[in-house]
Parts: sequence; structure tokens; C-alpha cells
Amino acid sequence: MTTSTFAALGLSESLLRALAGTDYQTPTPIQSQAIPPLLQGRDLLGIAQTGTGKTAAFALPLLHKLSGDRRPPLPRTTRALILAPTRELATQIADSIRTYGRHTGLKHAVIMGGVSQYSQVKATERGVDILIATPGRLIDLVDQRRIDLRRTSYLILDEADRMLDMGFIRDVRKLIALLPQNCQSALFSATMPKEIARLAGEVLSDPVRVEIAAKSVAVDRIDQRVHHADSGAKRRLLSDLLADAALSRVIVFTRTKRGADRVARHLADSGVRVAAIHGDKSQSSREKALDSFRAGKSRVLVATDIASRGIDVDDVSHVINYELPKDPESYVHRIGRTARAGASGVAISFCDPSERKQLQGIEKLIKRQITVVGAGPRPEKHEDAAPERRNGPKRHFGRQHPANANANGKPRRRNRRRAA
Repeated sequence: MTTSTFAALGLSESLLRALAGTDYQTPTPIQSQAIPPLLQGRDLLGIAQTGTGKTAAFALPLLHKLSGDRRPPLPRTTRALILAPTRELATQIADSIRTYGRHTGLKHAVIMGGVSQYSQVKATERGVDILIATPGRLIDLVDQRRIDLRRTSYLILDEADRMLDMGFIRDVRKLIALLPQNCQSALFSATMPKEIARLAGEVLSDPVRVEIAAKSVAVDRIDQRVHHADSGAKRRLLSDLLADAALSRVIVFTRTKRGADRVARHLADSGVRVAAIHGDKSQSSREKALDSFRAGKSRVLVATDIASRGIDVDDVSHVINYELPKDPESYVHRIGRTARAGASGVAISFCDPSERKQLQGIEKLIKRQITVVGAGPRPEKHEDAAPERRNGPKRHFGRQHPANANANGKPRRRNRRRAA
């Protein structure tokens, strides 16, 4: 059941004042279902896609509980730990904590790789109320004894399946082993593969399970279309689409970092204001690209999947899958960059013949066929199909052509006369 107001959820007056200045007027389903048990001190397993409002679902009860207990953190400790798989997502969560907690006086810090650790060490030297971190850099600082997790009371694991995809699960388990056993914990994941289910069993104690169906995000509010095109035709197709001014703020997804750079160069050469973001970019370059896209200085942002869950930009009109992702779940995360906060959006995918199986997997996941735009796919050739016949005489290999045989089936002898 969805609660109609944030006040009815039992949040503090300082949080309600902060919420009054945001776009959130009424709680989303995951907020209505997750906030009450977290306020009660229960562990929680949240299964939800991006764009459902899950950051507020864990940030608001965390801020409420911490502001109700004003004990200051000890040096190099944190009262609450939020783990995120990417730098972009960590920064996004920190922005939300800052927005919702601006009247609480609580102190937070962000720990992530790709930048110097000096400022991060200084920020946590006297202790913080909330620490948002990526696993790799946090382990480095723990090993250096710059951060002590033994007094942490709250743990949030955000986008756990993404951590699995990026190979962080071992680091996550190492960090969890350093936390107190009575730490209240919440794990959020868009999907629930076996390894994440096993991790949830290790981390959570008698959790409340909240599940928001992918359909409500991926299907209902997003106009999904697919163009069937050979890989060599995709650049021209992309340029033709971007000639329409209705594609006002566009994210283009590629599978590889090199592919992202190639697409970005092509668009820049065509006069399109474009920025690119992927794992090989420095943190400052990634932040600059995102800031340019948010401010409208770049009309198009080209990104790989590493950024698909960390980009929180309002009013993205279109998402274009220049290349389909390898797994269907990533498709849902990609297109979730549009149609946020109740808005509508358009997702356009390019599918070349080698990507047909990926398209089928996506349609199976979202339980619908995506609308085909333009020419449909050419029929596939099957091994048992009859070969095409060419015009002209048939060629017979391994046996004599009937026209060159006599009545007994033996080869005719040809008289070869020398030319005069």
C-alpha cells in the first residue's frame, strides 16, 4: 500500500522541510514500503530498478535515525556506511544526502577512487556521521588505518548486482567482516542472481523484502522502439535521428570504451555538442562531462554501462542504445535514465544481425515486443535451406554434365582440330 504523504511515514520535521523544497511531493512505492521498517530498525532487502526513488528510500530513514541520536562520531570512524559500485553513483547519493539532510547538521563524506586520497583522509579525520564509498578506495584507507569501521551502526549496500558485475563482491565481504554484528543493514539490487541472494543471506537478519516490479519502470512510461540496421549503418542512423530537435537531451549507450570514443568523435565532427563518459576517463573528466550535460552545454552524452546507473540527470528526453547490452537487465538500467520522477521518455535501440538474441532476451525480460521502426529484420538463412540458384548453366562437379555424355552415359570424345 502506498502512503500519500511523507509526514504519514513518520519522518522528522527537519526532513519534511527539506523535502518540501524538492520535486518529491508524495512517496514512491518503494519509499512507502521501505521507510517504515527501516525507521523501526528492521533489516531490509530492496529489489528495485533505478528511477524508482530508492536513494530517498534509504537516505531519509538513515538521516532521521542519526539526527535523533546526536552522539558525535569518534575520530576516523563513521556512524553509517553506504557502499556504491561507481564514483558517479557515490556522488549522486552524496548529493541526495546533502539535499535531504540540510537541516539536520549531520556530517557526511565521500570516499572514491580516481582522485587524490588526501582530501578524503582530511574529511574523515575527525569522524563523520555518514560515509559514502566505493569498495576499492575504502579498503585502501582501512588498510592504511585511516578509517575504522568497528563503530558503524548502519550499513547500506546500493546496487549490489552492479558490484557483482564489476568484481567487487570479495571487497564488499571483506568490509562487512569489519562491521559490528548488530549493525542494521539494507541491501538494494535491481536483480537477484544467486551470488547476491547468498550475500543478502550473509548480511541481513530477518529482513523485510520490498520488491518493485521492473515493468512499472521499463514499460509503462517509456516509449520503446528498435531499428534493425547493419553495424556499418548505425552512425548514419544516429545522425539522422539527431537531426530532429525533439531529441533535446540524449544519452547514447555503447558496449565498449573505445566505441564510446568513436561515436563521440563522429558526433563532434558532425557539429553535435557531445561529451563522453566511461571507465578510462579520469574522475575530473567524468564530472566535467556530467556537469556539461546537466547544464545543457552538451546535447548528447555518450556512455558505457559503467555509467548507466550513476547518471541522475533530469529531463533526459531520449536514450539511444547504439549497441545492445550483453545482459537484458542492463537494458532496463540504461533506459531508466529517462522517464524519471514520473515523467515519460523514449528509448531507441539499434539492433544489427549479431544482436538478435540479445533483443529476444530483452523482450522476454520486459514481457513485450519492442516496436520496430523502419524496415524489419531480414529473414535469417537456415543451414537446411535450399541454396540460391544463379542464372546461367548449372555446374556439375564430380560427374559428367549430361550434355557431354553419349547414349551409354560415357563421355563423348571431342575432335580437336588445329587451327589453320
